[in-house]
Amino acid sequence: MKIEKEAEKILKEFSRALEDVPELEETYYIVDNLNRTSEDDVEKTDPEKILRNAPVDEDGNIVVERGEWTQ
Repeated sequence: MKIEKEAEKILKEFSRALEDVPELEETYYIVDNLNRTSEDDVEKTDPEKILRNAPVDEDGNIVVERGEWTQ
């Protein structure tokens, strides 16, 4: 079959290409920084300061823009 012949041809070409690859020594990497952690930094937030510039209606509710994806 044509596919089998093409597959054999590809394998032979690949085998010839592998012959040109030089033999190298194995390389080992030793990494000692596994599972390093850091302290969580907690920043204090002031909700009043955040909401100070938010527009409110006469009842004290925050007025927000309605999303375009809503109906």
